[in-house]
Amino acid sequence: MVSIPVNLYTATESHDVRFHLLHKRDGVRLKNVRWCPKDEKAVPWDDVVRGFEYAKGNYVPITEEDLEHLPVKTVHTVDISDFVKLEEVDPIYYDKAYYLAPEETGVKAFVLLRQALEETGRAAVAKVAIRDKESLCLVRPYQDVLSMETMLYANEIRSTNAIAIDGVTVSPKELQMAVSLIENLSDHFDADRYHDEYQAALKTLIDAKVEGAPLPAATPERGGKVVDLMEALRASVEATRKKSSGQIDGKAPTTRTRTISSRRRKSA
Repeated sequence: MVSIPVNLYTATESHDVRFHLLHKRDGVRLKNVRWCPKDEKAVPWDDVVRGFEYAKGNYVPITEEDLEHLPVKTVHTVDISDFVKLEEVDPIYYDKAYYLAPEETGVKAFVLLRQALEETGRAAVAKVAIRDKESLCLVRPYQDVLSMETMLYANEIRSTNAIAIDGVTVSPKELQMAVSLIENLSDHFDADRYHDEYQAALKTLIDAKVEGAPLPAATPERGGKVVDLMEALRASVEATRKKSSGQIDGKAPTTRTRTISSRRRKSA
């Protein structure tokens, strides 16, 4: 029965290149208009409310004041119910990350909770209401604050039964070769090592079009039907072994049938 006042902050941000819709004929940007077919005019945001269609063509408006009357304790609260080991939670349930930071009156209790979670190696399972939905969430220590990851419910995870693979076996040699490839490429996780190469290439393409310069060359397609899986695995293992030992001569081994393409990313 401990209550800790906290503030909620978005923990992630997007760096994606965003496009606008243009009129193909004259290149003018199109407008997204909230159009009222009855009044035949655009409606400003101040006159827009949410509504639920309870019957075909019939709606009941729902205001912010209405939502304040929901008899749910998670409307303004992250309600913790259980503590679990983090590794017990499959990442497929994760949705969106937030930060939790204490208000002035709850600093000591907040720090106590964070340190207790660190000491026990546990994460807190809770519920919270955000954007008209009560979400399951996981609260865990992150640097000097707590992170809160909203999660999907079990019934929101689709079954794999329809796409399950049956009747396929691999030989012990194939498995051993695949394990060797994974071990050669194993390292400690460092998020700074990975970058969005697609967005970087997209910005380069946009700059070229703005400046009227030639567009960058397209990346040739890779892959194809596997004729000899062992040959492809063996070539990949040999390539990664040379890279890890510093013996690579700048010329990557090639095979006609590679479908597994793995390489170690270097730190920027």
